[in-house]
Amino acid sequence: MSKPDPAWSLGNEDEFVLEEDETFGLGDLEGVDLPPFDGEPPPPANQSTPSLEGDDPFGLAAPVAMAAAAAAMPLVDTRSTEQPVPRITIHACCDRHEIADMVSGIGADRRLARAEISVEQGGIEAAITRFAGQASPNLLILDTMLQGPMMLHALDRLAQVIEEGTKVVIIGAVNDIALFRELMSRGVSEYIVPPLQPLDMIRTVCGLYVNPDKPFAGRVIAVIGARGGIGASTIAHNIAWSIAERQESSATLLDLDLSFGTAALDFNQDPPQSIADALMAPDRVDDVFLERVTTKQTQRLQMLTAPATLEREFELDPQSYEIVIDRVRRTSPFVVLDLPHVWTSWVKHTLLAADDAIIVAGPDLASLRNTKNIIDLLKAMRPYDAPPTVVLSMVGVPKRPEIPLKDFAEALGAEPVACIPFDPQLFGMAANNGQMIGEVAAQSKTALALDALSASLTGRKPVETKKASLADKIPFLKR
Repeated sequence: MSKPDPAWSLGNEDEFVLEEDETFGLGDLEGVDLPPFDGEPPPPANQSTPSLEGDDPFGLAAPVAMAAAAAAMPLVDTRSTEQPVPRITIHACCDRHEIADMVSGIGADRRLARAEISVEQGGIEAAITRFAGQASPNLLILDTMLQGPMMLHALDRLAQVIEEGTKVVIIGAVNDIALFRELMSRGVSEYIVPPLQPLDMIRTVCGLYVNPDKPFAGRVIAVIGARGGIGASTIAHNIAWSIAERQESSATLLDLDLSFGTAALDFNQDPPQSIADALMAPDRVDDVFLERVTTKQTQRLQMLTAPATLEREFELDPQSYEIVIDRVRRTSPFVVLDLPHVWTSWVKHTLLAADDAIIVAGPDLASLRNTKNIIDLLKAMRPYDAPPTVVLSMVGVPKRPEIPLKDFAEALGAEPVACIPFDPQLFGMAANNGQMIGEVAAQSKTALALDALSASLTGRKPVETKKASLADKIPFLKR
């Protein structure tokens, strides 16, 4: 927060008055017929100040526990991607205990995992007292019930003790455009008013720390199997291909199964370099380095394949994976991660940090148990994210007892978004040809299900594929 210019000083209150027009928006339009309303007339346009009646006048419910608050909160998935904040210090001084509980709760979110957050009561006065004798945080959140000149006077006093460069976010009590403009002129980073949800607060904080040199960040989609051999890698590869070719959006596939990865085989590639070259030297990874190690499959789809060799063991720091994924997501709108079926610190961290998590399971007891465990973990540690997506694979294996879809969903507490049928001929043909399901049989139920899943991940509508005509099936008819 910058120190106030003497020209903006409020030493004389008569020189600056925040006026409110009580009649603005209440009169009729001259010479214009008003449209009819089906129900009650709309409220006046200038009623922006929340009513102070009731137990919760600002629409804030104090969470008893983080999980309970997240469960009661409606999740609105706008397919936006917020970049995680760097290692910063955040201090909040709050007048309302509801706001204090909210700020304390968002510290568990994956996007604020590297931030150090502290909260105290007392509003602007508490901030003045504290930072008169100690260093300022990187971000100061002020929740205040003060309005107009009283708020501005308090902020002028705060500006005398706060260090230059500190970002300030104010949570106020009234929606006043004149007050907002005055706060912006004083160097306040953001001014928001209730009703306020934790996700709104998270997005506000993340938006303040977007790298101006590289503001773009793609969406990371992590795919993991509930057990081995269930086809998670095949589905991950087809999702990446469908996003690129069906949704016509650039996508990058990362094969993170360093010893047994199959991306190169599935796409019939033999690249000289692999993702291991990037993971072993993450500090060297830049646009030029990625261009050298990336395999371009199509115009829109590129890959970083696994070395798939047993000649060496890869014991890498989890931070190496984080750095490489962060570098890649700044060059591609969508990044699909093919995670191995192992449970290590880096797999857990990568899964928690992804924007979307897809669990591939089979209709069997082991898959049900493991999927339930993963979902419970993700919901507990990602309270403000959408729940993970479940895909059932290898459904309908002949002579194999299976858990019915209804019973599987009821036990899991989540409805699978797609059911991939057991079709060894189709998948075997695609694997032997080095092609994806959409290339081999674009109109098959499996291809359509994968296209619909990819469309939901991108937030777009599924692309309708043209059915093959008789002339396409019999080439000599085209002559």
